[in-house]
Amino acid sequence: MNPEQQHAVLTIALLAAFADDHHDEREREQIRRLVDTLGDQATDLHLAGLYGQVLLKQVNVAAVAATLTDLSQRQLAFETAVCVCDADGHTTGPEAAFLQNLAQVLRLDAGVTRPLNQQGQAMADLADAAAPQSTNTVALAPAAPAVPGVAGPDQAELDRSILNYAILNGALELLPQSWASMGIVPLQIKMVYSIGKAHGFELDQGHIRDFLATLGVGLTSQYLEQFGRKLLGGLLGQLAGGMGKSLGKATASVAFSFATTYALGHVAKRYYAGGRQMSTALLQETFQSLIQPAKDMQAHYLPQIRQKASSLDMGQIMSLVKGR
Repeated sequence: MNPEQQHAVLTIALLAAFADDHHDEREREQIRRLVDTLGDQATDLHLAGLYGQVLLKQVNVAAVAATLTDLSQRQLAFETAVCVCDADGHTTGPEAAFLQNLAQVLRLDAGVTRPLNQQGQAMADLADAAAPQSTNTVALAPAAPAVPGVAGPDQAELDRSILNYAILNGALELLPQSWASMGIVPLQIKMVYSIGKAHGFELDQGHIRDFLATLGVGLTSQYLEQFGRKLLGGLLGQLAGGMGKSLGKATASVAFSFATTYALGHVAKRYYAGGRQMSTALLQETFQSLIQPAKDMQAHYLPQIRQKASSLDMGQIMSLVKGR
């Protein structure tokens, strides 16, 4: 894809992110920072100001879609929009209307869009399966009191579990399916759920999603981050053309997903071990301090990441998320 077409697909992804106008200020700020970062990485795409144009509804989706002349590019744009709309586990009425209109302007018939919608729903179901639902999305069970003579969670085992999640999420970035990386967020939700449970907290999805957003890794912004890195690295353009991914160009995406998962797991371990006493500022500071060391670790574990990727398929990913 040329820069104009890359810009068009990113614009459609942002339009999908704001289709229902239900994002809180934290999520909006995360997406704004993402656009700024992408603009720094690809100045020829003229992304400066795109966030504001989309937010103020100054972008004409039909005009943007007209630049995508190849069918594979139009399918990629629609697939990405579906994933973004389903990031929070379901598609709202306004999002469904946006996708229906998008399919029309992209000139995609039901034979193309139906499988993409079904795949999107399957990925949303993964997020729902990762942690139980609750009618009270923030209340948590009290931490189990310390009992004299009874050991707490096995910290070494938790460390191994966090590392395994990080390796698995890094491996998802190497799979040839563009949908594969959409399993990263559900697996992160499951990881946080298991860490909280090990420390005596019975967490629900609402709390975990809020926890991720507090750290600056909201669901919608994570999907856009993964998508933007791949698109600007040429990975999705190659994939749409049937060429698949190359390991060299995938390294940045692997490092991002490995590091984010690893840092998230260790922040969660400290947070729940301390009885949820860390302030928002301390949570964010701790998370950021762990990102770079985790990125450095990724190179050491790259052989294991590649080996894991060679044995994965989507059925296995869904089983890993749904399994307790």
